[in-house]
Amino acid sequence: MDGETANTPSTSELTPPNRTLMGPGPSDVHPRVLRAMSTPLVGHLDPAFIDLMNEVQELLRYTFRTDNRWTIPVSGTGSAAMEAAIANLVEPGDTMAVPTNGYFGGRMAQMATRAGGTVVEIEAPWGEPLDPDDVERALAKHDPDVFGFVHAETSTGVRQPNVPALTEAAHDNGALVIADTVTSLGGVELRVDEWGIDVAYAGAQKCLSCPPGASPLTLSDEAMERVLARDEPPRSWYLDLSLLEGYWGEARSYHHTAPITNVYALREALRLVAEEGIESRWKRHERLSGALQAGLERMGLEMNAPPSARLPSLNAVRVPEGVNDADICSDLLDRYDLEIASGLGDLAGEIFRIGCMGHSARPENVILTVAALGEALDSAGADVDAAAGVEAVQSALR
Repeated sequence: MDGETANTPSTSELTPPNRTLMGPGPSDVHPRVLRAMSTPLVGHLDPAFIDLMNEVQELLRYTFRTDNRWTIPVSGTGSAAMEAAIANLVEPGDTMAVPTNGYFGGRMAQMATRAGGTVVEIEAPWGEPLDPDDVERALAKHDPDVFGFVHAETSTGVRQPNVPALTEAAHDNGALVIADTVTSLGGVELRVDEWGIDVAYAGAQKCLSCPPGASPLTLSDEAMERVLARDEPPRSWYLDLSLLEGYWGEARSYHHTAPITNVYALREALRLVAEEGIESRWKRHERLSGALQAGLERMGLEMNAPPSARLPSLNAVRVPEGVNDADICSDLLDRYDLEIASGLGDLAGEIFRIGCMGHSARPENVILTVAALGEALDSAGADVDAAAGVEAVQSALR
């Protein structure tokens, strides 16, 4: 046997487990999206692909509820879209105001600092929404160039209510607004234009039920004007929107090789949104999340967020006393092929994070989640009533 043969790696056919994904993302991918990913590749400047790019942009505008010309999928995960938004809007010497009420507000702060900006924090406890009065006072005090907030905080299960009050306060103080909509786009009410949001970014793998890799981003004309008027280019060449505009704008000139298969997938996922109707999709998520919460509470568990600020697509539930969250998550994977997740940051070990997103947001998945979680907690010695939880879900879904 020669040396080359001896060193050839031994591999087997790819056979990942068939999970039900009810965690914070990714969510289950619709079969039509998977089929779209198996279609033949074309070049990223092929006329057929350029036509498809136009379709994707129009579908994204529909889903964001915006007429923004500057609406594109960024080549990368949701964090790439996040960094594109912040790195292009924040110049060295600028000030960005960010919230302290969740893990992803902290990530905004890190990215703004790396972009050369000065960060000021708007205080709010973890697991609670921002108070518009607190926001207004902080903006008046610090006079930031950019204000960022998380519409759907994946780490706490909180949805930010009354967004127009936040954006109005920011604009009154001369700040542009960046919204993290990673866990809301396509599943939770979001109206970019009507609510006065200047920049919004999202991920494909949450409520859109699409594999990560092409992530939605939209900018108002005012926001793009600031990008194009920068004194120095952003520190990231790859995410420089003034260069990406050349590819996604009218010129369609080469910047990088787009992830063609991911764009196919995103197009099909967005077609599913349009076919269902965006408002009908919001209502479906509300209904199924409501049934999930009814089951969890009837079982004897406590939700983390107050009712007025609960996030339909990500349900945070308190871990019962004496229960190890990691053990429960492992048990659900091992016994039921069911994925939920533990907490992040300040809530690590204190909550379960249960998604109800996109193609995963189906009655059978909600019933499975409540039944399996109840059985796992009961096996761990928690004081829960799994049967009552399932009954509450079924009643809510009738």
